[in-house]
Amino acid sequence: MAAARVAVVGAGLAGLSAALDLHEAGYAVDVFERSRLLGGRATSFIVDGHEVDNGQHVFLACCEAFIAFVRRVGMEEALHLEERFDVVAFRRGVGARLRAAALPAPWHLALSFASYRHLSVGARFAVGRALLAVGRATTFEGNFAAWLSAQRQPQESLEAFWEPFVVPALNAPLARVPASEAAFVLQTAFLRDAGAARFGWCTIPLAHIAGAAARPLNAVYLSSGVAGIEAHRDRVVLLFVGGERRRYDAVVLAVPPPQLARMLGDPARFGLPNLHAYEPWPIVDVHYWYEGGKTDFAFAALLESPVQWAFSKGEGYLCCSASAAGEIMTLATEAVAERCWDDVRSTIPSLRDARIVTSAVTRNPYATFLPPPDAIRPSAQTAHPRVTIAGSWTATGWPDTMESAVRSGSTAAQTLTDTLTRIGSV
Repeated sequence: MAAARVAVVGAGLAGLSAALDLHEAGYAVDVFERSRLLGGRATSFIVDGHEVDNGQHVFLACCEAFIAFVRRVGMEEALHLEERFDVVAFRRGVGARLRAAALPAPWHLALSFASYRHLSVGARFAVGRALLAVGRATTFEGNFAAWLSAQRQPQESLEAFWEPFVVPALNAPLARVPASEAAFVLQTAFLRDAGAARFGWCTIPLAHIAGAAARPLNAVYLSSGVAGIEAHRDRVVLLFVGGERRRYDAVVLAVPPPQLARMLGDPARFGLPNLHAYEPWPIVDVHYWYEGGKTDFAFAALLESPVQWAFSKGEGYLCCSASAAGEIMTLATEAVAERCWDDVRSTIPSLRDARIVTSAVTRNPYATFLPPPDAIRPSAQTAHPRVTIAGSWTATGWPDTMESAVRSGSTAAQTLTDTLTRIGSV
């Protein structure tokens, strides 16, 4: 009997994760991607002769599914992971370090935090009290800003701790971050395992990892836009932008909410009524190639700056990342580069005399998606048994991250496998 034919729409981490699982389960899998690039929101491309990522993506040691995915496709050597949590934060030319000690969580950061010079003694106690409250609580309601206010957090603790760590992690202002998701990040990364919060990043452009994931698959079609689907009792038909139609036994739609809504036509019919209400949040990255300065850090937080983090990606190459970048997203490219460079030079002492050789700005207006307040993220299964969905924005138990994307793909593949086994592929 011929293997069931499954289409995966979207070649980001979610789609590639689903496709690999389905391929290994014995299905004939075709992947369709409307872009000319693999990787979705975690890809790379050439800008002025330099291959750059469309955002400085990082992961933590607790992101086990993403790390396993990279190992699975034979690219483990492309991952760099800190030996221990170690972060330097700059404010107005002054640096301070948070470094984990060889102690069990949550006490592994206590000694370093006690001398964190960007907070007064009172603010340190306030943050510590809130962290203990996060560890004790089991339910969280409302947004994280309101929760922090209830914990009597002073403004300095917001500026020097909560905003630089929580906003980039969830790519949204504290007032839009669900308290439950912020608590999940803090509990998972900082409060349960002393090694969980170690930062990691890819040492090669992200598109190469996506390319390695696509290599074993039956067929991957780039620049192939799927306009819609027809879901029948015994089949699913993909309708392409150019008018072509292709029949499959089932489909995984691994695309963002707005694109998914357009494909489905009537999302409520598939049990997905609120797709248009998902709110996109942008990320802006500025890449600088410079002379006359140096960095002695792999990455650093920049306090009181639209540039929350700066990553030293090689000699004379700095990537600056601005999460929840609503304000600078609308500026002209030159204005973005100039403003962020002014902040970098005024914040990091070793770069005050540096001179830009060239720069590049990358913008992702749809970097992450937040659901409507109090909404429940959808699962992989839709109301139609032959149609499943995947994406970092779905209900994976994780916020919208690379980890969530990989987990969603595996869940979608398993859901579809179970369904096809139960109902038969044809």
